[in-house]
Amino acid sequence: MTPEEIAVKFEGHDHEIKSLKHRMDAQEEESKSIQALVVSVEKMAVSMENMLAEQKKQGKRLEELEREPAEAHRQIKMSVITASVSAIVGAIAGAVLVLL
Repeated sequence: MTPEEIAVKFEGHDHEIKSLKHRMDAQEEESKSIQALVVSVEKMAVSMENMLAEQKKQGKRLEELEREPAEAHRQIKMSVITASVSAIVGAIAGAVLVLL
């Protein structure tokens, strides 16, 4: 090979190396962007897990709050029935005692 041919080959290699460096720089930037996206998605997943746990807690508290009026209504109803039955039984017992 002549010195001119060697110089032409070196020039071609130099051009390819510059092109590869440029492509590698672009690849590194893209890799950084992808890594940042992965971190963001991971944070979002953790946040969603926390929100789901909080929603479950709120659901349990809501069920308890909804159950309270029903329980109170049931207790009042039982008290009224018990008082009514007691009054009727007392009246019957009083009538029986008066007749004796």
